[in-house]
Amino acid sequence: MSDALKKRKSKVVRSETGTPEGKRGRGDGEQEVRVYSEEVELDGSDPAEDYRQYKLTCKALAKLMNEIQELKANGAKDGCAEVEQKRMQSCIHFMSLKKLNRLAHMRLKRGRDQTHEGKQRVDVLHLQLQNLLYEVMHMQKEISKCLEFKSKHEEIDLVSIDEFNKEAPPEISRISITKDDPHQLTLARLDWELEQRKRLAEKYKESLSSKEKIQKSIEVKKEHLSSLQPGLNAIMQASLPVQEYLSMPFEQTQKQIEIARHLPPSLYVLLVQANAYGQACDKSLSVSISGDVDEAKALAKPPDDSQDDDSGDSDAEEEQEKTKRRRPTTGGQLDDKRREMLKRHPLSLCLDLKCKGTHTHTHNGSVLHLFFYYLMNLNIMTVKAKVSTATDLTGAISAGELLNSDTLLNCLYANDQGRETPNPANRYQFDKVGISVFGDYVAELGHPYQWVQRLGGLQFPSETPEVCDSLSASHMESTMKLLRGRVQSRLALHKQFSSLEHSIVPVSSECQHLFPTKVLSRLSRWTAITHHEYTNLSFTRHVSDAGLARETDLFFLAVVERGTARLQAAVVLNPRYPEISPLFALSLSWKGERAGRSDDNLRAIESEVNVFKSELQGPRPGHQLLTNQVARLCVCLDVYLETDGQDDSVEGPREFPREKMCLRTARGPNRLKPFKYNHPQGFFSHR
Repeated sequence: MSDALKKRKSKVVRSETGTPEGKRGRGDGEQEVRVYSEEVELDGSDPAEDYRQYKLTCKALAKLMNEIQELKANGAKDGCAEVEQKRMQSCIHFMSLKKLNRLAHMRLKRGRDQTHEGKQRVDVLHLQLQNLLYEVMHMQKEISKCLEFKSKHEEIDLVSIDEFNKEAPPEISRISITKDDPHQLTLARLDWELEQRKRLAEKYKESLSSKEKIQKSIEVKKEHLSSLQPGLNAIMQASLPVQEYLSMPFEQTQKQIEIARHLPPSLYVLLVQANAYGQACDKSLSVSISGDVDEAKALAKPPDDSQDDDSGDSDAEEEQEKTKRRRPTTGGQLDDKRREMLKRHPLSLCLDLKCKGTHTHTHNGSVLHLFFYYLMNLNIMTVKAKVSTATDLTGAISAGELLNSDTLLNCLYANDQGRETPNPANRYQFDKVGISVFGDYVAELGHPYQWVQRLGGLQFPSETPEVCDSLSASHMESTMKLLRGRVQSRLALHKQFSSLEHSIVPVSSECQHLFPTKVLSRLSRWTAITHHEYTNLSFTRHVSDAGLARETDLFFLAVVERGTARLQAAVVLNPRYPEISPLFALSLSWKGERAGRSDDNLRAIESEVNVFKSELQGPRPGHQLLTNQVARLCVCLDVYLETDGQDDSVEGPREFPREKMCLRTARGPNRLKPFKYNHPQGFFSHR
């Protein structure tokens, strides 16, 4: 830079304070001094103008550099005046760029500072907002706590307001103040509650003192009573003969109550309900407990080494696998498991039901013995039955199945045969031990009838049956009536069979009007047959096909004869007789073989016996139905034979002279005969 340029350049003083200030010397000869501040210049500069200046400076600098390169390329040396001039101009442009760079950095710093100040102001405002929100939330929580606060007095059941105003004294009730102020009213009610509790506390103390006095007197009396115990025992032992004589077995009842504590729940329910029913409705019903009491007590005690079910099962399976490996061909272990599965409780109940004779066909002094057992692992009850009578019942051969213990109680209720267990869970238990049919064991264990479970209060089909006392009570009376009716009907049938086997059809005086005086057809045979024999008869096929002949029924064959005519009657006797009447199927051997399926008149006789049975019931409960049906069968055979037309080519008297008076001997295209007997006129007519 030349000296002239340096003289022209004014002196510049940089100041960091940022405010330009011109100063003059006191004398006229002093040089003018100016203060330069880039911050002041930054306030007045435009960023866009600086950017444009930057572009122009860069462009001019590039142009100078190109010119210097061209000069050097043309052979100019470094000391050349033209190159120095251009280099000086380039330095000026570099200074401008540095200045622009400083301005840009200062502008950036100022922007960052302004941004930081703005963020600080926003942070301060945000913090103030958060503080306000927190205070609002805190106040809301406090308000909700106050609103949800539950005072202790709310748990106290205070007396009603009307009762409080009526009973509380004026110094506590203060009606003038509490009338319009609920808070004061509540305080007054609490004061009254406190006053009452104080009174009750005093009364409680008095009661405690009186209780202690009474307890002391009771202890004194207990000591006196305990001293009387040996004497009372001696008196009880001495009174045993008197109890037996007066039929008041207090000692026996006490022992039975003591034993009853060890009964399983179902047998206990049956014992209680049977005793209650016997005392209230049936004095002839007696209940007793039999079995090993010590064994029952041992069952009630929990085992010493109790293990989990899972571990027990796994041990059993492990033992079974070892046994299978050692003895693969023997079934000893399986038999033991079956025996354990079907194990009965050591105690059992015996119900003795006396059946008083109310009709001529019923034996007096007969007793039905029912033995009830409980199978512990199967959770079911079984029963065995036995009938004892005062007279000998071995006279009737055909009555052998009537009082058989295996069939005596069959179908007491409809379709209740007692061959399968009523508990659905037993099916899975049987699969584990290889039991296929429970009916194979009923001869030894007893029959698990449905009514037996109901008497014991057992309800199914839940896997763990519950014992219901009300269930037993609701079925006790109806079941006892059915049991007594079953024994009475079987005894009545037994006596009737004794007469039928001797070809005598007994007809009581109450039923004499149902039949004419003279009956010539007679019963020649009455025998019991099996179900297989019944189904093999040709004239009973329609009954078997209709499903009216079941294996649980009793089957008999009756033969009625008159002259050369021979009438066979196959009888199906349902176990629920006389509620369900016997069913007759007929076959007549006279002038060829005829059956009810082929002969209309034989079908009409079957209808007289089977369909119009209500006329033959006799006195309630209808024990004479079977013999009346046989008697009507004899009468209908007489009518059938006497009304049959005689062949004119045959000479001589009629084989069956007409003894019965009939209005018409035949009617309709089927030529049906008159089988209905009309009393007291004594003639026969059509239905």
